[in-house]
Amino acid sequence: MDLRSELLKSIWYAFTALDVEKSGKVSKSQLKVLSHNLYTVLCIPHDPAALEEHFRDDDDGPVSSQGYMPYLNKYILDKVVEGTFVKENVDELCWTLTAKKNYRPEGKCVLPGKDAFRLWCLFIFLSEDRYPLVMIPDEVEYLLKKLCMAMSVELNCVELEDFISQDSVQQNGFIVWAFLEMMNSGKLTRGIAKETISMAIEEVYREIVGDVLKEGYLWKKGQLRRNWIERWFTLRPSTLIYFTSEDRKDRKGNIQLDGNCCVEVLPDRDGKRCMFCLKTLTKTYELSASDTKQRQEWTTAIQTAIRLHVEGKASLHKDLKLKRREQREQREKRREAKEQEMQRLRALQEERERKMAELELLKEAQRQAQALLEQDEHRRRQQHEQLQQALEIQLKEAEEARASMQAEMALKEAEAERQRTRIKELEAMQQRLEEALQQEIKARQDEEAFRYAQARLLAEEEEKMKALMSLREEQEEYIQRAQREKQELKQEMESKSRSLEEAQRQLEEVRANRHRVDQDVVAAQRKLRQASTNVKHWNVQMNRLMHPIGPGGMHTTLGLEKRPSGGGSFSSFRIPSQKDPGLRMKQKSDEQDEESKENMESRGGCESDKRLSTNGDMEIP
Repeated sequence: MDLRSELLKSIWYAFTALDVEKSGKVSKSQLKVLSHNLYTVLCIPHDPAALEEHFRDDDDGPVSSQGYMPYLNKYILDKVVEGTFVKENVDELCWTLTAKKNYRPEGKCVLPGKDAFRLWCLFIFLSEDRYPLVMIPDEVEYLLKKLCMAMSVELNCVELEDFISQDSVQQNGFIVWAFLEMMNSGKLTRGIAKETISMAIEEVYREIVGDVLKEGYLWKKGQLRRNWIERWFTLRPSTLIYFTSEDRKDRKGNIQLDGNCCVEVLPDRDGKRCMFCLKTLTKTYELSASDTKQRQEWTTAIQTAIRLHVEGKASLHKDLKLKRREQREQREKRREAKEQEMQRLRALQEERERKMAELELLKEAQRQAQALLEQDEHRRRQQHEQLQQALEIQLKEAEEARASMQAEMALKEAEAERQRTRIKELEAMQQRLEEALQQEIKARQDEEAFRYAQARLLAEEEEKMKALMSLREEQEEYIQRAQREKQELKQEMESKSRSLEEAQRQLEEVRANRHRVDQDVVAAQRKLRQASTNVKHWNVQMNRLMHPIGPGGMHTTLGLEKRPSGGGSFSSFRIPSQKDPGLRMKQKSDEQDEESKENMESRGGCESDKRLSTNGDMEIP
C-alpha cells in the first residue's frame, strides 16, 4: 500500500463526513475548505482558483466523489512529496471531520479521544483496499491480539466471537464505527485500567503505523569520552535514533542502517554485561542491554531492519499485511479445491454404493434361483417316487422322463455356473474400482501439490514482472529527462552563441571608436605642441617689447634699475624677465588650464579605450 492509497483512505472519511444528506455529493464551498486544509497539512502551495477552474463547466450544485477525484489527484496528490509533511497531521484533520459526525460513544466511554484516533488510524492501515472501508475478522483478531500482548493479558475470544457472529459482520466485515463501539463497550478489556489500555494502544500504534520495530533503554558507550550513558533508542526500518529519555524530546543521534551494517554479540567487559555492537562503514557503536533476552530481541530487530532496507521495504507491517492477505487467498483456494475434491469423492462414493446395490440385487437373484432349484429338486424327488411306484406300468415313459430331467438338470447346472462366474466378475470389478479410487485419491493429492507449486511459481513470476515493469518505467523516465536536459542545453548554447556574437560586434565597435579617439588625441597633442611653440614665441616677442629703447645701451638699462633720490616717471617701473617667478607661475597656470580643457574633451572616449586596451595604450599628457 503506497502513500497515495493511505492518504486516499483518510480523505475518503473526510469527504463522507461532509456528505450530510448521504447522497454521495458535497457542496463546492465545503470542498474548498477541505482542499485548503489539505494544502496546509500536506505543505503544498495553495491554489485557490484551481477548484473553480476545474469545475467551471459544472453548475452550482454539489460535487460527487467521482467528480472530486480528478481534482484531488491532479492538484493535490500529484504534488505531494514524501518526507515534506507529517502524515499524522493529515490523519488528525480527517479524523476531526469524520468524528464530529460519526463518533458518538454512548454511556460510559472507555476510550479517550486520542486513543480513539489511534485505533481509527490502525483500522485504516489494516483495512481492505476497497470502499467502503472494512476490516475482516482475521485482521481484527490480529489487532486485538497485538493489544492484549502489549497489555500482557489473554484475548477474550468468547466476546470476540459474539461480535463476529453478527450478520452484518459476517457478510461485510467490521466498519470502523462498529469496531470503536466494540472497544468502547469494555467487554474485551474488562478489569484493565484505562492507563494500561492507552499505553498499549500507543505502543501498537507506534509499532504498526509509525513503523517502530522496537523501543527501549540501552547503555551506549561514548565515541570520545568512552563512558557509558543510558539512552532511549527507537528502531525503524532504516534508522536507529537515540534520545536522552523516553519522552523523545532531546534527540542525541541518528544511526543510518543499510546493507553494510551488521550486528555482533560482544563478551562482557568493563563491568557491563549483555553487550553487542552495531558496525557501520564509518563507526562502531557499543551497546549494552538489561538482560540476555533484551539483547537477543534488539539484535534480531536490528537485523530485521537491515534486511528490510536491503530488500527495499519501507514498513515491516505493510509487508506482513500483504503476506497475511496472500495466506488468506491461498487458504481460500485450498478450501475451494478441497470442496471440489470432496464433491468428486461423494460422487465416487455414490457410484460405489450404486454398484454395491446392483451386487446385492444379483446376490438376491442368486438366492432366489437357488431356492427355486431346491424346490425343483424336491418336486423331482416326489415325481421320481411316483414314477418308481408306476415303474412297472410306465417304465418306458419313466425312462424318457428321466432323460428329459437329466437334460433339464444340465441346463440348470450351466445356468448356476454362469451365475457363479458373474458373481466372481462383479467381485473382481469391485476390487478394481477400489484400487482405481485409491489411485485417483493419490493423483488428486499429487495434483494439489503440483498446483501449489505452480501458484508459487506464478507469484514469483508476477513479482519479477512487476520489478521489470518498474525498471522499464524508470528507464523511460530517465531517457525523457535526458532528452529534456539535452534540449535545454542546446537552447542555452544557442543563446550563449548569440550573446558571444553580440559581444564580439560590440567589441569591434569599441575598437573602431578607440582608433578614432586615438587619432583625435594625436591631432590634439600636435595642436598642443604647436600652441606651446607659439606661446613661447610670443613670450619672447613680449619680453623684447618690454625693454625700453634708448641711446645708452647697456648702461641705460643698468641706470634704469637705480633709484634716484629725486622724483621721476620711471622711479618705480620694473621690467619683468623670464626668470621672474611670478611670470613663470602665471605661464605655467595658463598652460595647465589649456591642457585640462583638452583633457576634459577627450577623457570620455579615452577612458573606455584604456579599459579595453591590452597592449599598453598611450596616456594623455
